[in-house]
Amino acid sequence: MKDAFILHPSSFILFMSSPSTQQHHEIAAKQGVISVAIITVSDTRTRENDTGGDLIAERITTGGHRVAFRAIVKDEPSQITALLDQIVNETDARMLLFTGGTGIAPRDTTYDALSRKLEKVMPGFGELFRMLSFAEVGAAAMLSRATAGTYRGRLIFSMPGSPNAVQVAMDKLIMPEIQHLAWEVVR
Repeated sequence: MKDAFILHPSSFILFMSSPSTQQHHEIAAKQGVISVAIITVSDTRTRENDTGGDLIAERITTGGHRVAFRAIVKDEPSQITALLDQIVNETDARMLLFTGGTGIAPRDTTYDALSRKLEKVMPGFGELFRMLSFAEVGAAAMLSRATAGTYRGRLIFSMPGSPNAVQVAMDKLIMPEIQHLAWEVVR
């Protein structure tokens, strides 16, 4: 049985993986390459300075998966949701990774646009992301509206745009579970 460490704000707590979780991981590992879409939400980023998007692409390809689509979209709710539907309708991406626009500034609208579309919400992603971010940035972690869920049989993740935040989301949460997550949505 594989041990799993869960970070608790005051200490580390050791949990044992359940047999069903271990079985799910074994089955999910057999599904192969996951197609992923990367969407950077920003009014100022360009392909040349999209370090968060580059970091996601590097993690995806290094992990043996495929970037099926990549774009930068303005922080406008109608543009975000139109692109979401375009990707779902026109690509084979099973996971859509949005970066940027998750704060509370007036122009941060990614959470607002995506949360209206999510059919099933995965509150654990945002909760764990903010908990892990607290270790990095302290109380400022509460400003993040990172979220995740499903939409039309696809996984949607929305994380802040800073490279440090992207690294936390990808390395600590998404990549360790990428195959399990993708399998759960299509099984």
